[in-house]
Amino acid sequence: MSTFMIEPGARLANRYRLDELVSETSGASLWKATDETLARPVGVWTFADGFGRTGEAVRAARAASRVSDARVTQVFDADDSGATPYVVQEWISGTTLSDLLRNGPLEPERAAGLVAEAAEALTAAAQMGIHHLRLTPDKLVWSVGGAVKVTGLGLDAALHDITVEHPQTVDAQGLGRLLYAALTGYWPGPETTGLRPAPLVSGRPCEPSQIIAGIPDQLNEIVCRAAFQTSGREGPLRTPQEFADALADVPRVVPIPMAQAAPPPPPPVGTSRISGQLDVAAAAPPAPRAPRPSRRRTPPPSEGSLTNRILIGVVALLVFVAVVMGAWLLGSNMRDGGSGPQIAEVPDGSEEVELVTLTPASATGFDPPPAGDNNEHNDKAPNTIDGDPSTHWNTEGYNSAEFGNFKEGVGLLIDMGAEVEIHEADLTFGSGTYSAELYVRSESGGAPGEDEEPVWQGSGVSGAVPVKLDEPATGRYVVVWFVSPLSEDGGKYRGTVNEVELRGIQ
Repeated sequence: MSTFMIEPGARLANRYRLDELVSETSGASLWKATDETLARPVGVWTFADGFGRTGEAVRAARAASRVSDARVTQVFDADDSGATPYVVQEWISGTTLSDLLRNGPLEPERAAGLVAEAAEALTAAAQMGIHHLRLTPDKLVWSVGGAVKVTGLGLDAALHDITVEHPQTVDAQGLGRLLYAALTGYWPGPETTGLRPAPLVSGRPCEPSQIIAGIPDQLNEIVCRAAFQTSGREGPLRTPQEFADALADVPRVVPIPMAQAAPPPPPPVGTSRISGQLDVAAAAPPAPRAPRPSRRRTPPPSEGSLTNRILIGVVALLVFVAVVMGAWLLGSNMRDGGSGPQIAEVPDGSEEVELVTLTPASATGFDPPPAGDNNEHNDKAPNTIDGDPSTHWNTEGYNSAEFGNFKEGVGLLIDMGAEVEIHEADLTFGSGTYSAELYVRSESGGAPGEDEEPVWQGSGVSGAVPVKLDEPATGRYVVVWFVSPLSEDGGKYRGTVNEVELRGIQ
């Protein structure tokens, strides 16, 4: 079937429903689509009959799928064996660097933090032999979920038949140009990006500090050493690793305040945006979720063990027997004309409490040593407490459902900012099925051990899972802990959490 015959609603691999054509150029088309198996939005590339680079694009996508850094677009599927070749990748909703610069350049520390994230992502890719080669402001996205994303890794170069002798140097130059643009609002490269071309002096773009006052000398020098390959005091920056190292001591002032970004106008009719897989309509931050009505519930007894429940039942039975006997005696006395004893009401001792939705201070991935490295897609963890169930955090991809057989579990750590009393939770998992546990702690600590009991555990859970604790739990930290088996996702095994809501007493 020809790509040009595909219309919205068509399905590929009996799984991917094509919803909306985003861009098309040179025989390659990008669709916003739905993975009906996992019920999630995805981006799908299709290729016209006769497009000469289909094989290269599919191979590049497969290579890019090996890069596990969450800051690059994840590739879920790629196939050129059938009548309609395709590539399926993560759908990114957010604001590009071009859009962020519509209101003018960023503050220097924010510009540096944003591009430093991109440099670290490209460093991870370079270690796998994967390069971008086509960095422009539309390839750097600040996602709705509050994470930095580099789009087009490997695939853009394949689509445009770009090959170079020194790919890492090309990417270092691209990073320097991105930092130049973020600091000044001008673009110093030959590509057409929508930004104003950088002013020239003697045929070369002006240095950032010559355009904008107040740019730190360190950042100005890093731009020149990378974008223009000048020697500076320490020589040119020729790789993404060298670029990232040069920015290592620069404070990471992220996230970027979304208020800086004006709503981008729609692209002109007839223009192509093959460079950007971007849902502009979703670029604004999600509206704050209205607080849920407070719920009232009677708290369970302070001891929730089976023994205590039996004792409570025995006491209730004795009270019932005593009431019956008292009523019988009272009736007998009344029949005998006696006054009889007065029967007092027995209070149940319960007390209603008002539960409120608790507001976490922060969230991060939880992959504690010695098996872990303290980084489990930490940048995506805030998605789980942003009030938007369409965003998510996921574990890294493992080669088996048992975490590659080298660790017992991984999870999500939520810091409440202070001790709270938790009664209920709404956990929204991804569309797979998972085995998970919930812990409440006073200290963040290490991985859950045999001496630590979860306040809740579930097997085969999926989607929205309401949790009512058997007894209130007090602590500052909440851990959502995945234990094996994980769910398969795009050839890897991952755990996914979309949203965590906690209710209790502050």
